[in-house]
Amino acid sequence: MTAEQTGDSAILVERAGSIATLTFNRPDQRNAIDDAMRAEFMTKFGELAVDRDIRVILLTGAGSAFCAGGDVRSMRKRLDADPSSVAIDGWHRQHRTAAMIALIHGASVITIAAVNGPAMGLGMDVALACDFIVAAPEAKFGATFVKRGLIPDGGSLYFLPRRVGLQKSKELIYSGRTVEIDEAESIGLVDRRAATGGLLEETAAFAAQFTENSAPAIAMMKAIVDTTFENSLSDIARLGGQAQSISYTTTEHRASVEAFLKPKA
Repeated sequence: MTAEQTGDSAILVERAGSIATLTFNRPDQRNAIDDAMRAEFMTKFGELAVDRDIRVILLTGAGSAFCAGGDVRSMRKRLDADPSSVAIDGWHRQHRTAAMIALIHGASVITIAAVNGPAMGLGMDVALACDFIVAAPEAKFGATFVKRGLIPDGGSLYFLPRRVGLQKSKELIYSGRTVEIDEAESIGLVDRRAATGGLLEETAAFAAQFTENSAPAIAMMKAIVDTTFENSLSDIARLGGQAQSISYTTTEHRASVEAFLKPKA
């Protein structure tokens, strides 16, 4: 395992073979995301997402929280800002947040949130943007935006209905209540529940099943299946046909066919 981290870094990076782990590293702030942390995350995640040696990216948090969401201290500063700049500054900030979520969701590698504690507000959005969510018993989730007089701005309005259905999503985002691990598991908000103390080990084991499969095939499948609800059957068939044609030309396909047909000793 190799590590790329410094004491001042808000995002820690560790590599173990083809699996990389990014850790939100502001434990004293419950890993709340501010502008600097967002920028560092996008740089480091972006580098890993195009690294052909990396097949899976895990996201987790240092300390007792996964991510408490947006930094409330930054919100307080906005209240004191020049009123004439609040809207345009907010517009730019929303674009940066959308870019962060799009980077996670659109990655061609598999992404897994290893939720070690509370994932609230934007923290829950980050987890939802991943392909899978593995949660520790201490994990909890909340679309807490309404508690701050805000609306979900990091993808919950898109991702949550796809995980738990429209009506349950309405209840969760309108109330802003906390969802404990038992309920999160029962409604499909999380994919797997780890044993106490075993989150990262179990998440890595779960991730390992994907690392030996064709990277081009996974990348193309992700790009298509993530648009299933927006497209018709004929659209998906067309996209699938294009992707399959590309698959025919890959080294992975050729090697698999030749290995299958190789005479047995």
